[in-house]
Amino acid sequence: MAKFMLVYLGGNQPSNPEEGKKHFEEYRNWLVGLGDAIVSAANPLKDTHVIHPDGQTEAGSTTAMSGFTVIEAESIEEAVKISQTCPFQKIGGTLEVSELVQMNG
Repeated sequence: MAKFMLVYLGGNQPSNPEEGKKHFEEYRNWLVGLGDAIVSAANPLKDTHVIHPDGQTEAGSTTAMSGFTVIEAESIEEAVKISQTCPFQKIGGTLEVSELVQMNG
């Protein structure tokens, strides 16, 4: 089976702690439901820094990427179908799905 990265982009912050707990529980249940398809479950990002070609750095991100999950699937179509069930979209988030290329060496 091939490996695919689901990249989480954007998404709205919860309006209160209870809403945040509800969203987290839905997401956790979704991950559990994926079973053996999960390679690397929840990988939220924080404290992003950008390193420019000239070596200069700056705090912050040039994208709205907030995290990623790695799954196994038979095809990109199956990975997309799995991604379409993710509750992240309920909070205004977008997902990008890409196949990971196995590099030797």
